[in-house]
Amino acid sequence: MIEPNRQGEVWVFAEQEDGTLNDVSLELCGRARQLADRLGVRTAAVLPGGSVGELSARLIAHGADRVYLVEDQKLERYQTQPYARVLGALVEKHRPQIVLYGATALGRDLAPRVASALRAGLTADCTDLEIADVAEPDVRTNRVHKNLLLQIRPAFGGNIIATIVNYNWWPQMATIREGVMPLGQPDPARTGEVVQEQVEIDELELALRLIERHREPRKVNLKGARTIVAGGGGVGSKANFGVIYELAGALGGAVGASRAAVDSGWIDKEHQVGQTGTTVRPALYIACGISGAVQHRAGMEESAKIIAINSDAEAPILSVAHYGIVGDLNQVIPMMIKAVKERAPE
Repeated sequence: MIEPNRQGEVWVFAEQEDGTLNDVSLELCGRARQLADRLGVRTAAVLPGGSVGELSARLIAHGADRVYLVEDQKLERYQTQPYARVLGALVEKHRPQIVLYGATALGRDLAPRVASALRAGLTADCTDLEIADVAEPDVRTNRVHKNLLLQIRPAFGGNIIATIVNYNWWPQMATIREGVMPLGQPDPARTGEVVQEQVEIDELELALRLIERHREPRKVNLKGARTIVAGGGGVGSKANFGVIYELAGALGGAVGASRAAVDSGWIDKEHQVGQTGTTVRPALYIACGISGAVQHRAGMEESAKIIAINSDAEAPILSVAHYGIVGDLNQVIPMMIKAVKERAPE
């Protein structure tokens, strides 16, 4: 266990693949900057890889004060054991007080291994982070811990929001969902320090040898879509999702869904928007037959323009919509499709 270091830095694991940083790492740099300012400490990013030094400038531009750069050809492709060795060794050497990872497939694989090796706590799939003073539940101690990380995430299937704190096990570690933190504008004028680090990696830790790579393209890219047409329980059936796809196609957008539609088996989970799905910020979000439970709204309410179509005039989704249409979506959407096609250039 690492002893608490109240002056330790706030770290972000900088996830990259083929020399391209994952957006979630840049999102976390901005949030880490806010947390570090609250604590009065520095922000740092840990960047392992083959030849990735040129990525340091982007991390600094997005909020990192320091980049711990570990360049080694053994790290060119991600493998759990060598990456966990690097993170663990650097944590023991520099003793940060907070370490953040993106809740990607890679982050979800790496973070638990590092936490286990360090005997540290880890909260998975957070949707928000804050700093606050926290009193221990045992009133007999009357002890208040200063400046702890509040790790906020959905629990019990997304039905409640839990706030998790770690009193005694350091560093405080969490994985954070992609898209829940806004990606701030980079500041090319920011300056920072790049620290070259070396961590010995035993050949025995390279359990796998990569022979060939085959990558399947993502079926739906909700995060990158400028327009999303999403259907909910009010769509009524899998067949009725046809009009959702047709409207999305006419607008050149992606198809989203609420959890109710996914749980009903009408559409795959990769289309789900919300706290238990993907958080999105498109230029236009059209919610069709979605009641607007708080879990769904949390995943889309930062959209630039929201249009809600619902037969229930009291549906909560209408309270966050810029434009609301009260009516049968099976009548409204075909009219929208017709209007879009009539305005489309020949």
